[in-house]
Amino acid sequence: MGINAKQFEQMAKRVRGDASAEVDVEPSVPRPPHEYILGVDPSLRGTGFGVIRHGKGRAELLDQGTVRCPATWRVSRCLASIHAVLREVILRHHPTVCAVEGLFYAQNYRTALVMGEARGAAMVAAAGVGLEIYEIAPRKVKQAIVGYGNAQKIAVAKMVQRMLDLSEIPEADAADALALALAFSQENRRRIGVMPKQI
Repeated sequence: MGINAKQFEQMAKRVRGDASAEVDVEPSVPRPPHEYILGVDPSLRGTGFGVIRHGKGRAELLDQGTVRCPATWRVSRCLASIHAVLREVILRHHPTVCAVEGLFYAQNYRTALVMGEARGAAMVAAAGVGLEIYEIAPRKVKQAIVGYGNAQKIAVAKMVQRMLDLSEIPEADAADALALALAFSQENRRRIGVMPKQI
């Protein structure tokens, strides 16, 4: 049974003899796993996305693609495009959760800044319609999908193709996004260990 800080204080008052304190404790009931999952691999020039449905059987692909922004576009236009496309995808498929790639170390501060901006645009699109957002480190995604944290991108893409029974290997950015969605689904269904960090 889980309690919050307010409930703990109410219980403490009752122990001290304050009969007026009512305890509002509800047993924590495990929620069913998320069935419709959006994965996002953010990048200013090529944000990958993928939507899967994972019911009782194997996961199935609902949508995938890449938000491409030419080098001639200003950053602001790219961010608006990322937000608009992802919002349209969300409204079309109604996922309940978004798995986004966790931050990584970048030696170039400018690269880190731009990646953070693209990530922010994607997260606003998800948060704006009430999706829960979780981040998963790239190494953990590779471990979950391939079984090896230093796996090459092509190995991840091939395993995504196999797991979703696709006729072709997904394009790189979309494959990474689908891998995020699949990795989240695995952790969400396992219900043991540490869940990805919610943000």
